[in-house]
Amino acid sequence: MRLSLSPTPLLLRWLTGWTLLGLAPAVWPDWMLGGWLLAGGLLLALAARDAFALHVRPSLPVERIVAPALPLGAWCPVRLRLDNPQTQPATLTVFDHYPAAAADCADLPQRLTVEPGGWVELRYRLRPVVRGEWRFAPTQLWLESPRGLWRRDDRAGETTTVRVYPDFAAIARYIRLTADRREALLGIHRHRRRGEGQTFLQLREYRVGDSLRQIDWKATARVRKPIARDYQEERNQTVLFLLDCGRRMRAQDDDLSHFDHALNALILLAYVALRQGDAVGVQSFGGERRWLAPRSGPGRLTALINRVYDLQPTLEPPDYAEAAQLIQTRQRKRALVVLLTNLRDEDQDDLRPAVALLSRRHLVLIANLREPVLDELLARPVHDLSQAHLYATTCHYLLQRERVQEELRHCGGIVLDTPPRQLPAAMVNQYLDLKRGGRL
Repeated sequence: MRLSLSPTPLLLRWLTGWTLLGLAPAVWPDWMLGGWLLAGGLLLALAARDAFALHVRPSLPVERIVAPALPLGAWCPVRLRLDNPQTQPATLTVFDHYPAAAADCADLPQRLTVEPGGWVELRYRLRPVVRGEWRFAPTQLWLESPRGLWRRDDRAGETTTVRVYPDFAAIARYIRLTADRREALLGIHRHRRRGEGQTFLQLREYRVGDSLRQIDWKATARVRKPIARDYQEERNQTVLFLLDCGRRMRAQDDDLSHFDHALNALILLAYVALRQGDAVGVQSFGGERRWLAPRSGPGRLTALINRVYDLQPTLEPPDYAEAAQLIQTRQRKRALVVLLTNLRDEDQDDLRPAVALLSRRHLVLIANLREPVLDELLARPVHDLSQAHLYATTCHYLLQRERVQEELRHCGGIVLDTPPRQLPAAMVNQYLDLKRGGRL
């Protein structure tokens, strides 16, 4: 689509100079008015010819190349390919209409020249800050005339739709790392625990570091060298996420809200659980209620991400009792129920009966997001009365919070209390410990 022409700063400077030239007779009486008018006529003719050349020139084709799915909070590349099939070079400034309300952008606008019969690929970076489905409008081009006196505002290219998902980039980093380093680099620690909660896999030669309980004495006597049993974690178990979409999950300590951090942790643990052969499902509450029944196998992670990628926290309070009743109705088989929430001391009257109800059939893991500002307040030195009062208030708040967590442990729950950025590794560590301990 082609829009109106507008003068460039170069043309405005020429017009300003011509206007000032018209004041010359006031200083130099011998200056002839005809010379000034002649200069104006030449400038007008040049500008008109330049404007006509730009008016009849077709717009440049533009192709936008961007991934259809983008991870929240990660810088992602976007490419624009501009072709110039004409016989003259094209100088232009490029603005891409990305979803400004949902993303930050770097490296735009850009001014460039496309040679005759050639093409140029422009790159810029985009960082999504809001999940959901978003649209790129056609690219805006300021195409300059051959002599640079005019520019035309064009819209070129097609509308592009992308989806912004929770940060699956963490999964990509997990996959890229070598098997023996990935857990350590992500903060995930594997503890050696053999026997209980695991099924026999195979016999192999004894290796340094194996426990004596692993030695198969009959096989050792038969082949006259140490033989150990190898085990694998039990499979075909169930991990069911209970995702709080209530108002407290809107809290924000950095670029991401607590809800976004919870989704990132959910996606990473779902990937690890599926790799272990377990089934994964999700139930949201405290706002929009979505249900995805637990399943395992290829494609399950994609189905889960597509189910929750556009969920947003609401202003509703979380109803833990209703969520627990839904799980009891929909999930008869024993499962690891992972409750992702942000607790307060006033939640204990609602949450205790819910955890007690779930614990009758399931193993309940409460993943609680702790505000990093609390740790920062405790680490600050105290110099005056107001700082002492703030320190004491923080200690009292944390004490009340710990009492709530202790009551939840008495009801059968397992409580994680961790800052948002540490939540993914903490949840995976706890899941692996529970698997190895045979508690599922």
